[in-house]
Amino acid sequence: MDSKPIAVLGAGSWGTALAIQLARAGRPVLLWGRDAVQLAACATARRNERYLPEASFPPSLQIEPDLGRAVAAARDLLIVVPSHAFRSLLEEVASKLATTESKTVVGATSLAGSSLLPTSWQGHRFAWATKGFEVTTGLLPHQVAYEVLGPGIPLAVLSGPTFAREVGAGLPTAMTVASSDKSYADDLALALSSHQFRAYTSPDLIGVEVGGAVKNALAIGTGIADGLGFGANTRIALITRGLAEMSRLGVKLGAQSATFMGLAALGDLVLTCTDNQSRNRRFGLLLAAGKTIEEAAAEIGQVVEGVKAAKAVHTVAAREGIDMPIINAVHGILHAGLPVADAVKQLLARELKPELQT
Repeated sequence: MDSKPIAVLGAGSWGTALAIQLARAGRPVLLWGRDAVQLAACATARRNERYLPEASFPPSLQIEPDLGRAVAAARDLLIVVPSHAFRSLLEEVASKLATTESKTVVGATSLAGSSLLPTSWQGHRFAWATKGFEVTTGLLPHQVAYEVLGPGIPLAVLSGPTFAREVGAGLPTAMTVASSDKSYADDLALALSSHQFRAYTSPDLIGVEVGGAVKNALAIGTGIADGLGFGANTRIALITRGLAEMSRLGVKLGAQSATFMGLAALGDLVLTCTDNQSRNRRFGLLLAAGKTIEEAAAEIGQVVEGVKAAKAVHTVAAREGIDMPIINAVHGILHAGLPVADAVKQLLARELKPELQT
């Protein structure tokens, strides 16, 4: 196993949980976040009291408040921020690395826009646990990474049915590491895996990312349905038909259909739609209880990715000509003022068709 630290960039609940798991599995870890006050508190308490208070830091997990030092010290960088912050952090990291590498280029005065811009990024490898299309462009995270970093850099995504609190508690968990670079996927899976945590590998970056992007919006819809008392029949219908929508979109974008039967799609979808640890499901429950979008978001107290995801997925589906009626209904409720009763009527009034279409 690589003895160099891995830098986890993002000190929310999930970034903290992944940092803890990597450290438990034997990897030196540097954890960075934007809130210097919070980081100082984490360093003192040896736990993240704000987001994951039950989980103590292993000895090999250290707080690094300086982004430049964090990325310079590590070979592998794991970004764990919401999708709307992914590009800006990646650009900031690239700038830090470019500045560092420029010191090794004799006579270099400016890297921006020049042939001196590093292509190797000093051997760094980039991974993320960010889920969701970029709202402004409709790009998946790996496409954003290609735009920011350029070609030829090892990239990977971590995804799957995982709640931060349970990972922090050391409960048995499985997830997926996807990369087109098999050796990088294998390295990350090994770095994460321990007696209570198992990481599987996949070559399907697109499928794993689409699963993570779509499931949060579907979970809001399921939460609304459960909050209105529609029952278990409705819940499982939304999950099953939501999976079909997810798969249609993913295959159109180039994913492998088998990926949607795995941990990062079916597994993550079921988890997020059925357990109240899911912020997106709880958000739907609050909307069903009569809360406004703003009130529900304030009560959750953390980013509810499904709100932006519904808009982004709706836009991408329209662009690709993919029929996603459940996503359309959730988007209508969240972003177009569609009453829930009208959304239900629209779904039930759709033309009858075969369940499985070739």
